[in-house]
Amino acid sequence: MTARARAAAWLPVLLAALLTGCSSTAAPAGAAASELRLGYLPNLTQATALYGVTTGSFQQALGTTTLKASAFTAGPAVIEAMRGGSLDAAFVGPNPAINGFVQTDGELLRIVAGTTSGGAALVTRPSISSVEQLSGRKVATPQLGNTQDVAAKAFFQDKGVDVDVVNQENAQTLALFKEGKLDGAWVPEPWVSRLVLDGGGRVLLDEKTLWPQGDFVTTHLVVSQQFLSRHPASVEALLRGLLAATDVVATRSAAVQRVVNDALLETTGKRLAPEILAAAFAHLTPTVDPVASSLVRSAQHAEDIGLLKPADLQGIYDLTIVNRLLRAAGKAPVSDASRGVS
Repeated sequence: MTARARAAAWLPVLLAALLTGCSSTAAPAGAAASELRLGYLPNLTQATALYGVTTGSFQQALGTTTLKASAFTAGPAVIEAMRGGSLDAAFVGPNPAINGFVQTDGELLRIVAGTTSGGAALVTRPSISSVEQLSGRKVATPQLGNTQDVAAKAFFQDKGVDVDVVNQENAQTLALFKEGKLDGAWVPEPWVSRLVLDGGGRVLLDEKTLWPQGDFVTTHLVVSQQFLSRHPASVEALLRGLLAATDVVATRSAAVQRVVNDALLETTGKRLAPEILAAAFAHLTPTVDPVASSLVRSAQHAEDIGLLKPADLQGIYDLTIVNRLLRAAGKAPVSDASRGVS
Protein backbone atom coordinates (compact mmCIF):
# COMPACT_ATOMS: atom_id res chain seq x y z
CA MET A 1 0.00 0.00 0.00
CA THR A 2 1.28 3.45 -0.81
CA ALA A 3 2.22 5.78 2.03
CA ARG A 4 -0.34 8.34 0.86
CA ALA A 5 -3.19 5.82 0.87
CA ARG A 6 -2.18 4.51 4.27
CA ALA A 7 -2.02 7.99 5.72
CA ALA A 8 -5.36 8.98 4.19
CA ALA A 9 -7.09 5.92 5.55
CA TRP A 10 -5.48 5.59 8.95
CA LEU A 11 -7.04 8.54 10.78
CA PRO A 12 -10.71 7.51 10.30
CA VAL A 13 -9.87 3.98 11.42
CA LEU A 14 -8.25 5.28 14.59
CA LEU A 15 -11.19 7.55 15.30
CA ALA A 16 -13.73 4.80 14.73
CA ALA A 17 -11.71 2.38 16.83
CA LEU A 18 -11.55 4.88 19.66
CA LEU A 19 -15.30 5.44 19.52
CA THR A 20 -15.98 1.73 19.45
CA GLY A 21 -13.49 0.99 22.18
CA CYS A 22 -14.74 3.59 24.65
CA SER A 23 -17.41 1.31 26.10
CA SER A 24 -17.26 0.13 29.68
CA THR A 25 -18.12 -3.47 28.85
CA ALA A 26 -16.21 -6.04 30.85
CA ALA A 27 -13.63 -8.13 29.03
CA PRO A 28 -14.84 -11.67 28.35
CA ALA A 29 -13.33 -14.63 30.12
CA GLY A 30 -10.56 -16.61 28.43
CA ALA A 31 -6.98 -15.77 27.60
CA ALA A 32 -6.14 -13.95 24.37
CA ALA A 33 -4.76 -16.18 21.64
CA SER A 34 -1.13 -15.90 20.60
CA GLU A 35 -2.28 -15.77 16.96
CA LEU A 36 -5.47 -15.63 14.93
CA ARG A 37 -5.46 -17.23 11.47
CA LEU A 38 -7.96 -15.40 9.27
CA GLY A 39 -9.19 -16.33 5.80
CA TYR A 40 -10.75 -13.97 3.27
CA LEU A 41 -11.44 -13.55 -0.46
CA PRO A 42 -10.08 -10.74 -2.69
CA ASN A 43 -13.58 -9.64 -3.78
CA LEU A 44 -15.18 -6.29 -3.17
CA THR A 45 -17.98 -8.06 -1.31
CA GLN A 46 -15.20 -8.43 1.26
CA ALA A 47 -14.06 -4.82 1.09
CA THR A 48 -14.20 -4.48 4.87
CA ALA A 49 -11.98 -7.54 5.30
CA LEU A 50 -9.53 -6.20 2.72
CA TYR A 51 -9.50 -2.83 4.41
CA GLY A 52 -9.04 -4.20 7.91
CA VAL A 53 -6.20 -6.50 6.90
CA THR A 54 -4.37 -4.01 4.68
CA THR A 55 -4.49 -0.98 6.97
CA GLY A 56 -3.51 -3.03 9.99
CA SER A 57 -6.66 -1.99 11.86
CA PHE A 58 -7.57 -5.63 12.59
CA GLN A 59 -4.08 -6.20 13.95
CA GLN A 60 -4.29 -3.05 16.04
CA ALA A 61 -7.58 -4.22 17.54
CA LEU A 62 -6.10 -7.65 18.31
CA GLY A 63 -3.22 -6.14 20.26
CA THR A 64 -0.71 -8.82 21.25
CA THR A 65 -2.51 -11.49 19.22
CA THR A 66 -0.70 -11.87 15.90
CA LEU A 67 -2.99 -11.77 12.86
CA LYS A 68 -2.09 -14.23 10.09
CA ALA A 69 -4.33 -13.48 7.10
CA SER A 70 -4.60 -15.69 4.00
CA ALA A 71 -6.43 -15.02 0.72
CA PHE A 72 -8.53 -17.73 -0.96
CA THR A 73 -10.28 -17.91 -4.32
CA ALA A 74 -13.73 -19.08 -3.13
CA GLY A 75 -15.71 -19.76 0.02
CA PRO A 76 -15.81 -23.58 -0.06
CA ALA A 77 -12.01 -23.66 -0.01
CA VAL A 78 -12.06 -21.42 3.07
CA ILE A 79 -14.36 -23.81 4.90
CA GLU A 80 -12.20 -26.78 3.97
CA ALA A 81 -9.20 -24.97 5.44
CA MET A 82 -11.12 -24.37 8.64
CA ARG A 83 -12.19 -28.01 8.77
CA GLY A 84 -8.55 -28.96 8.31
CA GLY A 85 -7.56 -26.87 11.31
CA SER A 86 -5.59 -24.20 9.46
CA LEU A 87 -7.99 -21.28 10.03
CA ASP A 88 -9.55 -19.85 13.18
CA ALA A 89 -11.87 -17.33 11.54
CA ALA A 90 -12.91 -16.35 8.03
CA PHE A 91 -14.99 -14.05 5.89
CA VAL A 92 -17.27 -16.21 3.71
CA GLY A 93 -20.66 -16.22 2.05
CA PRO A 94 -23.75 -17.88 3.51
CA ASN A 95 -23.74 -21.17 1.63
CA PRO A 96 -20.16 -22.22 2.44
CA ALA A 97 -20.89 -21.36 6.08
CA ILE A 98 -24.09 -23.41 5.98
CA ASN A 99 -22.26 -26.37 4.46
CA GLY A 100 -19.47 -26.18 7.02
CA PHE A 101 -22.00 -26.09 9.85
CA VAL A 102 -24.25 -28.86 8.54
CA GLN A 103 -21.53 -31.24 7.35
CA THR A 104 -19.96 -31.23 10.81
CA ASP A 105 -23.29 -31.65 12.65
CA GLY A 106 -23.10 -28.09 13.86
CA GLU A 107 -19.67 -28.42 15.45
CA LEU A 108 -17.34 -26.47 13.16
CA LEU A 109 -18.26 -22.80 13.30
CA ARG A 110 -20.45 -19.95 14.43
CA ILE A 111 -21.42 -16.85 12.48
CA VAL A 112 -20.47 -13.96 14.77
CA ALA A 113 -21.26 -10.94 12.56
CA GLY A 114 -22.24 -9.81 9.11
CA THR A 115 -19.89 -7.98 6.76
CA THR A 116 -21.61 -7.12 3.48
CA SER A 117 -25.07 -7.09 1.96
CA GLY A 118 -25.63 -7.05 -1.80
CA GLY A 119 -23.11 -6.93 -4.62
CA ALA A 120 -23.96 -9.96 -6.78
CA ALA A 121 -25.65 -10.19 -10.16
CA LEU A 122 -26.24 -12.21 -13.32
CA VAL A 123 -24.33 -10.63 -16.21
CA THR A 124 -24.97 -11.75 -19.79
CA ARG A 125 -24.17 -10.83 -23.34
CA PRO A 126 -26.06 -7.71 -24.52
CA SER A 127 -28.01 -9.79 -27.04
CA ILE A 128 -29.65 -11.75 -24.21
CA SER A 129 -32.67 -9.89 -22.88
CA SER A 130 -34.49 -12.63 -20.97
CA VAL A 131 -33.62 -15.54 -18.71
CA GLU A 132 -35.36 -17.92 -21.11
CA GLN A 133 -32.74 -17.13 -23.76
CA LEU A 134 -30.11 -18.76 -21.54
CA SER A 135 -31.65 -22.20 -22.02
CA GLY A 136 -28.93 -24.60 -23.18
CA ARG A 137 -26.21 -21.95 -22.78
CA LYS A 138 -23.21 -21.71 -20.45
CA VAL A 139 -23.31 -19.53 -17.36
CA ALA A 140 -20.39 -19.45 -14.92
CA THR A 141 -20.34 -19.28 -11.12
CA PRO A 142 -17.24 -19.04 -8.86
CA GLN A 143 -17.27 -22.54 -7.34
CA LEU A 144 -19.58 -25.49 -6.79
CA GLY A 145 -21.66 -24.81 -3.69
CA ASN A 146 -20.56 -21.22 -3.25
CA THR A 147 -23.17 -18.53 -2.58
CA GLN A 148 -23.55 -17.36 -6.18
CA ASP A 149 -23.60 -20.95 -7.47
CA VAL A 150 -26.54 -21.80 -5.21
CA ALA A 151 -28.38 -18.58 -6.00
CA ALA A 152 -27.98 -19.13 -9.75
CA LYS A 153 -29.07 -22.76 -9.78
CA ALA A 154 -32.05 -22.12 -7.51
CA PHE A 155 -33.15 -19.20 -9.70
CA PHE A 156 -32.84 -21.13 -12.97
CA GLN A 157 -34.67 -24.12 -11.47
CA ASP A 158 -37.47 -21.88 -10.26
CA LYS A 159 -37.79 -20.36 -13.72
CA GLY A 160 -37.72 -23.78 -15.40
CA VAL A 161 -34.74 -22.83 -17.55
CA ASP A 162 -32.16 -25.54 -18.30
CA VAL A 163 -28.82 -23.70 -18.07
CA ASP A 164 -25.36 -25.27 -18.28
CA VAL A 165 -23.80 -23.89 -15.09
CA VAL A 166 -20.01 -24.18 -15.02
CA ASN A 167 -17.83 -23.55 -11.97
CA GLN A 168 -14.54 -21.71 -12.38
CA GLU A 169 -12.43 -18.91 -10.95
CA ASN A 170 -13.72 -15.41 -11.63
CA ALA A 171 -10.62 -14.31 -13.55
CA GLN A 172 -11.09 -17.23 -15.95
CA THR A 173 -14.76 -16.33 -16.30
CA LEU A 174 -13.90 -12.81 -17.43
CA ALA A 175 -11.36 -14.10 -19.96
CA LEU A 176 -13.77 -16.65 -21.44
CA PHE A 177 -16.60 -14.12 -21.50
CA LYS A 178 -14.42 -11.77 -23.54
CA GLU A 179 -13.60 -14.62 -25.92
CA GLY A 180 -17.27 -15.38 -26.47
CA LYS A 181 -17.06 -18.78 -24.79
CA LEU A 182 -19.53 -17.94 -22.03
CA ASP A 183 -23.00 -16.49 -22.32
CA GLY A 184 -23.22 -15.23 -18.77
CA ALA A 185 -22.00 -15.36 -15.19
CA TRP A 186 -23.53 -15.05 -11.72
CA VAL A 187 -20.72 -13.42 -9.76
CA PRO A 188 -19.91 -11.03 -6.90
CA GLU A 189 -18.28 -7.62 -7.19
CA PRO A 190 -15.92 -6.50 -8.59
CA TRP A 191 -16.54 -9.13 -11.24
CA VAL A 192 -20.03 -7.85 -12.01
CA SER A 193 -18.63 -4.44 -12.92
CA ARG A 194 -15.64 -5.94 -14.71
CA LEU A 195 -17.85 -8.12 -16.90
CA VAL A 196 -19.93 -5.07 -17.76
CA LEU A 197 -17.20 -2.44 -18.23
CA ASP A 198 -14.32 -4.65 -19.41
CA GLY A 199 -16.26 -7.47 -21.02
CA GLY A 200 -19.09 -5.56 -22.66
CA GLY A 201 -21.80 -7.44 -20.78
CA ARG A 202 -25.06 -6.25 -19.26
CA VAL A 203 -26.67 -6.89 -15.89
CA LEU A 204 -29.65 -9.06 -16.70
CA LEU A 205 -30.55 -9.54 -13.05
CA ASP A 206 -29.31 -7.76 -9.93
CA GLU A 207 -29.71 -10.35 -7.17
CA LYS A 208 -31.07 -7.75 -4.74
CA THR A 209 -34.33 -7.73 -6.72
CA LEU A 210 -34.96 -11.28 -5.48
CA TRP A 211 -34.87 -10.34 -1.78
CA PRO A 212 -37.20 -8.37 0.52
CA GLN A 213 -36.09 -4.72 0.67
CA GLY A 214 -33.13 -5.79 -1.47
CA ASP A 215 -31.20 -7.03 1.57
CA PHE A 216 -29.31 -10.31 1.45
CA VAL A 217 -26.08 -11.41 3.06
CA THR A 218 -23.10 -11.72 0.73
CA THR A 219 -20.35 -12.06 3.32
CA HIS A 220 -20.15 -12.58 7.05
CA LEU A 221 -17.54 -13.44 9.67
CA VAL A 222 -17.38 -17.00 10.98
CA VAL A 223 -15.22 -18.30 13.80
CA SER A 224 -14.39 -21.90 14.64
CA GLN A 225 -16.25 -23.03 17.73
CA GLN A 226 -13.01 -24.26 19.25
CA PHE A 227 -11.36 -20.85 18.91
CA LEU A 228 -14.47 -19.03 20.14
CA SER A 229 -14.70 -21.17 23.28
CA ARG A 230 -10.98 -20.89 24.06
CA HIS A 231 -10.34 -17.27 23.11
CA PRO A 232 -13.52 -15.16 23.32
CA ALA A 233 -11.39 -12.11 24.19
CA SER A 234 -9.61 -12.38 20.84
CA VAL A 235 -12.92 -12.78 19.02
CA GLU A 236 -14.20 -9.65 20.76
CA ALA A 237 -11.06 -7.78 19.76
CA LEU A 238 -11.49 -8.82 16.12
CA LEU A 239 -15.14 -7.74 16.23
CA ARG A 240 -14.11 -4.35 17.61
CA GLY A 241 -11.81 -4.00 14.63
CA LEU A 242 -14.61 -5.11 12.29
CA LEU A 243 -17.06 -2.57 13.71
CA ALA A 244 -14.54 0.23 13.31
CA ALA A 245 -13.57 -0.80 9.77
CA THR A 246 -17.23 -1.18 8.76
CA ASP A 247 -17.99 2.40 9.78
CA VAL A 248 -15.12 3.65 7.63
CA VAL A 249 -15.72 1.45 4.58
CA ALA A 250 -19.41 2.42 4.61
CA THR A 251 -18.35 5.97 3.68
CA ARG A 252 -17.11 4.63 0.33
CA SER A 253 -14.62 7.50 0.33
CA ALA A 254 -11.85 7.90 -2.23
CA ALA A 255 -9.32 7.02 0.48
CA VAL A 256 -11.15 3.80 1.30
CA GLN A 257 -11.34 2.85 -2.35
CA ARG A 258 -7.60 3.43 -2.79
CA VAL A 259 -6.78 1.21 0.17
CA VAL A 260 -9.03 -1.60 -1.08
CA ASN A 261 -7.57 -1.28 -4.58
CA ASP A 262 -4.06 -1.58 -3.15
CA ALA A 263 -5.20 -4.71 -1.31
CA LEU A 264 -6.54 -6.20 -4.54
CA LEU A 265 -3.23 -5.43 -6.26
CA GLU A 266 -1.34 -7.20 -3.49
CA THR A 267 -3.57 -10.31 -3.48
CA THR A 268 -4.44 -10.65 -7.16
CA GLY A 269 -1.59 -8.80 -8.89
CA LYS A 270 -4.00 -6.36 -10.53
CA ARG A 271 -5.54 -3.03 -9.64
CA LEU A 272 -9.09 -2.13 -10.68
CA ALA A 273 -9.78 0.81 -12.97
CA PRO A 274 -11.31 3.72 -11.02
CA GLU A 275 -14.64 3.49 -12.86
CA ILE A 276 -14.94 -0.23 -12.08
CA LEU A 277 -14.05 0.34 -8.45
CA ALA A 278 -16.64 3.10 -8.07
CA ALA A 279 -19.35 1.09 -9.81
CA ALA A 280 -18.69 -1.95 -7.65
CA PHE A 281 -18.68 0.02 -4.39
CA ALA A 282 -22.06 1.50 -5.30
CA HIS A 283 -23.61 -1.99 -5.27
CA LEU A 284 -22.37 -2.92 -1.77
CA THR A 285 -23.67 -2.23 1.72
CA PRO A 286 -21.03 -2.74 4.44
CA THR A 287 -22.87 -3.89 7.57
CA VAL A 288 -22.36 -6.11 10.61
CA ASP A 289 -25.99 -7.23 10.29
CA PRO A 290 -25.79 -10.84 9.03
CA VAL A 291 -29.28 -10.53 7.45
CA ALA A 292 -30.02 -13.91 9.01
CA SER A 293 -33.38 -14.34 7.29
CA SER A 294 -31.61 -14.47 3.92
CA LEU A 295 -29.26 -17.19 5.14
CA VAL A 296 -32.24 -19.34 6.11
CA ARG A 297 -33.65 -18.87 2.63
CA SER A 298 -30.26 -19.64 1.05
CA ALA A 299 -30.23 -22.93 2.93
CA GLN A 300 -33.64 -23.73 1.47
CA HIS A 301 -32.31 -22.92 -2.00
CA ALA A 302 -29.42 -25.35 -1.50
CA GLU A 303 -31.87 -28.05 -0.43
CA ASP A 304 -34.11 -27.36 -3.43
CA ILE A 305 -31.27 -27.94 -5.92
CA GLY A 306 -29.91 -31.01 -4.14
CA LEU A 307 -26.70 -29.49 -2.76
CA LEU A 308 -27.81 -29.76 0.86
CA LYS A 309 -29.84 -32.28 2.79
CA PRO A 310 -32.63 -30.92 5.01
CA ALA A 311 -30.69 -29.11 7.69
CA ASP A 312 -31.20 -27.80 11.20
CA LEU A 313 -29.43 -24.45 11.44
CA GLN A 314 -30.16 -23.92 15.11
CA GLY A 315 -27.02 -22.58 16.74
CA ILE A 316 -25.28 -21.43 13.57
CA TYR A 317 -25.23 -17.87 14.96
CA ASP A 318 -23.61 -16.50 18.07
CA LEU A 319 -24.17 -12.76 17.97
CA THR A 320 -23.67 -12.30 21.70
CA ILE A 321 -20.41 -10.38 21.47
CA VAL A 322 -21.25 -8.19 18.48
CA ASN A 323 -24.60 -7.23 20.00
CA ARG A 324 -22.94 -6.34 23.29
CA LEU A 325 -20.54 -4.08 21.42
CA LEU A 326 -23.34 -2.53 19.37
CA ARG A 327 -25.42 -1.76 22.46
CA ALA A 328 -22.39 -0.23 24.20
CA ALA A 329 -21.89 2.02 21.17
CA GLY A 330 -25.56 3.10 21.28
CA LYS A 331 -26.48 1.12 18.17
CA ALA A 332 -29.31 -1.34 17.59
CA PRO A 333 -28.50 -5.05 17.98
CA VAL A 334 -28.78 -7.40 15.00
CA SER A 335 -31.01 -10.45 14.66
CA ASP A 336 -30.15 -14.14 14.37
CA ALA A 337 -33.62 -15.05 13.02
CA SER A 338 -34.05 -17.43 15.97
CA ARG A 339 -31.11 -19.53 14.77
CA GLY A 340 -28.69 -18.42 17.49
CA VAL A 341 -27.12 -20.37 20.32
CA SER A 342 -29.45 -20.93 23.23
